[in-house]
Amino acid sequence: MKWLFVIGLALTPVFASAQDISGSARAMDGDSLDMAGIVVRLHGVDAPELNQTCAREGQSWACGKEASAKLAQLVNGAELRCEQRDVDDYDRIVASCTARQIDLGQAMVEAGLAVALPQFSDRYLGAEARAKALKLGIWGSDFQQPVDYRAASPRAHRAKPQASAVRQPIASSAPSGVYYRNCNAAWAAGAAPLYRGQPGYRPEMDGDGDGVACEPFRRR
Repeated sequence: MKWLFVIGLALTPVFASAQDISGSARAMDGDSLDMAGIVVRLHGVDAPELNQTCAREGQSWACGKEASAKLAQLVNGAELRCEQRDVDDYDRIVASCTARQIDLGQAMVEAGLAVALPQFSDRYLGAEARAKALKLGIWGSDFQQPVDYRAASPRAHRAKPQASAVRQPIASSAPSGVYYRNCNAAWAAGAAPLYRGQPGYRPEMDGDGDGVACEPFRRR
């Protein structure tokens, strides 16, 4: 039984404390990991979406898939240690993670396959500056910032939250037939964010297709 317990620990993430997670992982895209069913977002960085493309030397380049492949290479066969920094709007963990003593966020930004998010951390600004100077990865291409790509896409190509974690529509006393020209109008009216089923909700205002329109930028 003792050996079975040890094997079990090796196959699942281990919560050393409320702030630390360790275990093996699978890359879901360029900034997201699946640790035995637990979704972890890398803190302070944002990678191209999985199906996002960039333009390099006049040709379409699958930058999102390359970012995912890079993260997969970094975590393949490695024991990860992740320190929780935050939670996102779906209560998923946002963490700084290392594999083989390599900071995954740092490695992705240094490779030019993720951008730094200074509003959440200034930790990766130096790595981003170096990647820009050397025109590595996306910095050697014409690309759309991932946050802008998500906003412009009818449906996000990012992993969807578990059904139990999706925020449900809030009952509203607003009259039927409410129409907001855009999200700015919805925010000005004090109605945003708008949930699917609420008066004023329109799919074209829901950039990531998650059922919540005109939502603020999510924490990473």
